[in-house]
Amino acid sequence: MPSFRGRPPYHMSEMIAAEPALAERLVHRLSADETIDQLASAVREAAAAGRPILTTGCGTSEHAAMGVATLLNEALDLPVGRSVRSIQALELLARPIGDGLLIAVSHEGGTHITNEALRTARASGARTALITVGGGSPGAALAELVIGTEEQDQSWCHTVGYLSPLLVGVVLAGRLSRSKVDALAIRALLDGADDPHAAASIASALAGIDRLIVVGAGADQVSARELALKVAEGARLPTAAHELETVLHGHFAAATRWTGLVLLLTTPGHRDGPIRERSARVLAAARALAVPAAAILSAEVAASVPADETPAGRIVLPRAGRVKGVAGSLLGAAVTLQWLTERLARARGVNPDTLGREDPAQAAAHS
Repeated sequence: MPSFRGRPPYHMSEMIAAEPALAERLVHRLSADETIDQLASAVREAAAAGRPILTTGCGTSEHAAMGVATLLNEALDLPVGRSVRSIQALELLARPIGDGLLIAVSHEGGTHITNEALRTARASGARTALITVGGGSPGAALAELVIGTEEQDQSWCHTVGYLSPLLVGVVLAGRLSRSKVDALAIRALLDGADDPHAAASIASALAGIDRLIVVGAGADQVSARELALKVAEGARLPTAAHELETVLHGHFAAATRWTGLVLLLTTPGHRDGPIRERSARVLAAARALAVPAAAILSAEVAASVPADETPAGRIVLPRAGRVKGVAGSLLGAAVTLQWLTERLARARGVNPDTLGREDPAQAAAHS
């Protein structure tokens, strides 16, 4: 359990602040890792043969696995029906993959269900890989290929544990598309997204709500799910993530002025079109219900979203520059959603590091 700190900076605060330099360091190291080349070859072989390619994990690692799948799909450009899919680890125990490739994510390599999914997949004849901190964990012993990030999270409200496997996905996607991954450009992007002051403004506006709805589409759905988990566990605020269109089909029926909303709209190409139109519809619904709405927006789309549509504030991600495609969206949003969680925890007077497990009831519930 992380050491308890009664006031900021929390371990989580220090982890987020360290991420830009960590990202540069990790991308340089991964670029020279031969296991990345081996995994890229396994992905190419499975794709060429039409065999399934799946990613999996639990909790924050599940969201990172979803991000990895999104990055691989962009790099491979597979036809509809053959895309890389992300499936929760427990579901893979019920329906094991018997062929193809399974890429699991587990920060410390000790998550029981993820490890069982790896064990079952390998026993059924699938190739297996694990993205994790190092090679000494139970999970590492079960996977054929192990990609070590070598960066250990110090807070239980995982931040490094989410960003690191995303960076593995970026480097792996770069291998598959034969494009250069620029470590300095990634650091610059994360430095630009490192804005706790904008996060604090939104946190102040949302501090009095009793529940939060987070919405996004495409790659933003990955970030939305991670933000929802972070806020629930780190700020102890009940939070649900919904796909952009899904939230309009009944979920606002229970919303009141004590419900908050955060919209993510950061994926390239969404300044116009149906996703932008449905985003406007969600913000209009929030306004009609007096729901305080905030947004995390790309620089590309921010000017098209009037300020009065986000009365609880907004965070505008820096332009991704040389970090192309969904990588810029996923990486930029990662730091931003983490700062928003950390500042919400401060505004609500809770320590995000321990997930509340200094409370005996919480400790018993998770034993």
